[in-house]
Amino acid sequence: MADSYTEFASVYDELMDTVPYEKWCERIVEAIDSYGITERVRDPEEENSESDDLIDEISDLEVFENSEEISAEELLESERNLVVDLGCGTGTVTEMLYSEGFDMIGIDNSYEMLEVAMEKKCESGSEILYLNQDMTELELFSTVGTVISVCDSVNYLTGEGDFERVCKLVSNYLYPGGLFIFDFNTVYKYREVIGDKTIAENREDCSFIWDNFYDDKTGINEYDLTLFIEGEDGRFDRYEETHFQKGYEAADIKNILNENRFEIIKMLDSETDGEISENTQRVFVIAKSTKEKNQYE
Repeated sequence: MADSYTEFASVYDELMDTVPYEKWCERIVEAIDSYGITERVRDPEEENSESDDLIDEISDLEVFENSEEISAEELLESERNLVVDLGCGTGTVTEMLYSEGFDMIGIDNSYEMLEVAMEKKCESGSEILYLNQDMTELELFSTVGTVISVCDSVNYLTGEGDFERVCKLVSNYLYPGGLFIFDFNTVYKYREVIGDKTIAENREDCSFIWDNFYDDKTGINEYDLTLFIEGEDGRFDRYEETHFQKGYEAADIKNILNENRFEIIKMLDSETDGEISENTQRVFVIAKSTKEKNQYE
């Protein structure tokens, strides 16, 4: 089986140029401002505004251990302003939220996708910290105030109990009252909309054929991606990748969140911003941590 997000990473942004990232970012910012505990550490209107540089400060543990000026309580309070982007991919949303003034940590299990994200970081001059981790093995150096995960990242959790495991880890690392904001594709989308269909598109310097195979018993959609990418010599090279995604039901997601110290604030149809229906393809979720300060695992 071909690996996922290897050669695809180099053309991912070009092929995903119809994804409504701006809308998603606005929705995330509104959720943080309305329900969260995370605050901006920079003025987004000022390019060169000074930052508290929380990531550098918090990761430098020796400085904190030897400092008499910063108490453990103050350190914990500062961590609420960190935002983690789980499954950040090429860092598009991560960069957008950074530009809104938030201190960002981007996490992805694809080294190739993170390479693209790092290129964006160099171009923008942002101070985003990127980590190469599988979200089912999430390991942070501190608590954080907000965790987000968008654009099908949750649907890559195909193993039995994988989503619950991620919820437990997110709950453990979230500051009390922190937000877990994410979206997911529904069973309906895979079964009725894209399952067993072929999607193809041709661009100037790349094209793809996307074959879907939905298994109703497992709820897993396999898609075989064939890419044709133009090389430096002008010839097109062919690459193949296989991806697996699992559809989730809103009721199951709600139960798992409730069992892992989360209060659901909103569950919306991501396309309409309205109530979830039987035809909803993507669900947007805002959940708040209900744990107390003495409940860290």
